[in-house]
Amino acid sequence: MTHSSMKFFRSIVAGLFALQLSLAAFADGSAEDTRAAFLRVIDRPRVALKPELAEMEPVEGLKKYHLWFFSDATERVPGYLLLPDSAKFKGRRPVVIGLHGTGGNKDTPQIAEIVLRAAQAGFIGVAIDGRHHGERTKAGTGSSQYNEAIARAFRTGEGHPFYYDTVWDVTRLIDYLATRKDVDAARIGLTGISKGGIETYLAAAADTRVAASGSYIGVQSFKWALDNGQWPARIATIQDAFDSVAATAGKSERNVDLVRQFYARVVPGIDGQFDGPAMLSAIAPRPLLVINGDSDANTPVAGVRLSVAAAKPFYEAANAGDKLQLIIQENTAHRVNPESFDAGIAWFVRWLKQ
Repeated sequence: MTHSSMKFFRSIVAGLFALQLSLAAFADGSAEDTRAAFLRVIDRPRVALKPELAEMEPVEGLKKYHLWFFSDATERVPGYLLLPDSAKFKGRRPVVIGLHGTGGNKDTPQIAEIVLRAAQAGFIGVAIDGRHHGERTKAGTGSSQYNEAIARAFRTGEGHPFYYDTVWDVTRLIDYLATRKDVDAARIGLTGISKGGIETYLAAAADTRVAASGSYIGVQSFKWALDNGQWPARIATIQDAFDSVAATAGKSERNVDLVRQFYARVVPGIDGQFDGPAMLSAIAPRPLLVINGDSDANTPVAGVRLSVAAAKPFYEAANAGDKLQLIIQENTAHRVNPESFDAGIAWFVRWLKQ
């Protein structure tokens, strides 16, 4: 056996062993236990939504409305709704919510495309700005305030701007959507790209009102990445925040131990109880589409496969094997190809437009 073959074999064995550990850990508690524990982490006092709408310029003949609502006492969330053609689609409509990636916003072209195509297919399309992005920043673009907030959370131990706070915003967005007379609250879909893809599977696990979900280049096992030295690309997405964290911790070397310390304080459980394998399993048996590149350093494909493999028995136990699908984009790094967006829209049409 060649050296490269031996290396590949060892990686497969290590992955299978990690999967066994993940399944064993998840078996110690039910999906309800995982969900309840996660909700305790992100929970905060609920406030009145106080939604506001303002009509915007139509998009390809479809009505568009700027939306604001309060997700907690200090956060007024901006977003927009794109409504389907009322002449073609009548009655309460299903919904597709789109979540953007790091440094993006609700108007990021790929998110705008998802929302538009969803509305053209008869869904109410929705997008919001994540925490410390878009309208929720002074600049309106970029991720500098996001990095600052993450570093501040490490120093103070207050808040979870890295993924978790936006998951809370999504649950409150669903609260708002459920009040609308044109929304079928039993048919709410959620999708996102990169950071938004992570927030998608976390929110779908946390809130059973998410009837179907699709995560683009977001699903991963944070634990697998840490154990296998595949964490630098993920950390690089928030490098300024992590460098500040290192300075706060008095560390000159950026190593895996510091990453574990960072995760434990800023996104507790992300590499343990709330890792990809457990959270995907908690989504079962609701439809879940996972799309990733075969050479994506941010979400290494071995960790993606590990997470999906962990969820598969839970789908099969519910006779819902067809509701879990993994698409690996060949020769693709951290991006989403056009045909994958086609697959995402088709997924929601299949499961939410009955």
